Amino acid sequence: MSAKPVIPRALARQDVEIALDHYAEMAGPDVALNFIEALESAYRMIGAKPGTGSPRFAHELELPGLRTRRIARFPYLIFYIERDDHIDVWRILHDRRDIPAGFADAESGR
Repeated sequence: MSAKPVIPRALARQDVEIALDHYAEMAGPDVALNFIEALESAYRMIGAKPGTGSPRFAHELELPGLRTRRIARFPYLIFYIERDDHIDVWRILHDRRDIPAGFADAESGR
């Protein structure tokens, strides 16, 4: 079975840009590049084995099928739902962030 394409939503892409800007400014371009490489690796794993992500936040956020996967070596979580033909990435949030508030932002269009 081939991997499903991983498709980030606009807010997920924005989350990545914010993280990249932070790492580039605070730690330098090498760390920002390492973040991208770790994110791409996580996307490959999610596409190949979407069921391995944790369902921890699915009940709390009332989003059936929601799963999370940590980005290796970085304090970020990828929030996604497996669809029939792709992986729908909703957010990429720092693990110390108020996760329910991050999803409230998504629902209100922020």
